[in-house]
Amino acid sequence: MSRSLNKVTLIGNLGADPEVRSTTGGNRVATFSLATSRSWSGPSGDKQEKTEWHRCVVWNSKASTLADIVERYLKKGDKIYVEGRIEYRQWQDKENQTRYTTEINVRELIMLSGKAGGSDSYDSESAGGSNSRPRAAATDRTRGAGAGTAAAGGDFEDFRGNLDTEDDDLPF
Repeated sequence: MSRSLNKVTLIGNLGADPEVRSTTGGNRVATFSLATSRSWSGPSGDKQEKTEWHRCVVWNSKASTLADIVERYLKKGDKIYVEGRIEYRQWQDKENQTRYTTEINVRELIMLSGKAGGSDSYDSESAGGSNSRPRAAATDRTRGAGAGTAAAGGDFEDFRGNLDTEDDDLPF
C-alpha cells in the first residue's frame, strides 16, 4: 500500500476579522482569509508582486478549542503561520448551480504578530495554548503549562523569562 501526504504550510496576513459560527450540532467553526504574497523583478527590472488568497477553516473538537482561540485573539492584518490540509468541496447553490471551493483545514497555528514580539502556538490537540519560544510540541506537559494561564487571561512573561535561562540540558 502506498502512503500519501496532504499538508499545507502558510505564513500570511488575515484579510478580515475571522467569522465564527456554530453548527446545528453545536460545534464551533471559524473561517478567515489568509493572504500570501510573493514579489520578483520582471524582465525589464520592474518590481512585480502577486497575492494569493486562501480560505482557512478552523474547527473546535473534543480535544481542542482552536476556533475559540481564533475568535478571541486574531484580527484583520495579523500575521500568522498555519498548518493543515487542503480540501476541495462542491455543493449545489439555491439556483441549483454546482459550486466549488478550496479550503485549508487548519490543524495548527502560530500568531506571529503578537504583543511584545512573542509568538503563541496553538494546535488542534493542545489548543489550551502553549506559548513557545522556540515553538513547543503538543504534549501533556505543554498543555498543562499554557492552559491555565491562557484561560485565566494572564500573560506569559514569567514563563518567557524561564525559557531564557542558560541551565537547560540540551546538547546544542
